[in-house]
Amino acid sequence: MNEPMSLDACVRANLEIYFRDLDGTEPASLHDMLVRVVEKPLLEVVMQRAGQNQSRAAEWLGLNRNTLRKKLLEHQLVK
Repeated sequence: MNEPMSLDACVRANLEIYFRDLDGTEPASLHDMLVRVVEKPLLEVVMQRAGQNQSRAAEWLGLNRNTLRKKLLEHQLVK
């Protein structure tokens, strides 16, 4: 049975695919793009696992609850 790919190996592999698909085009704002792409699913999974409890999710993420709330709003994950 195959072992699951580690998170960092998954990110590396997908970044290699991203650069290959750029086909020589220079990337722009790569850090911001990657943070946006990773942050939303991270927040979705953590909120689901925390039972939608923002205080618990903030603690798990190492964030202030107000910061978490702001990020949830930015990603349109709460009203």
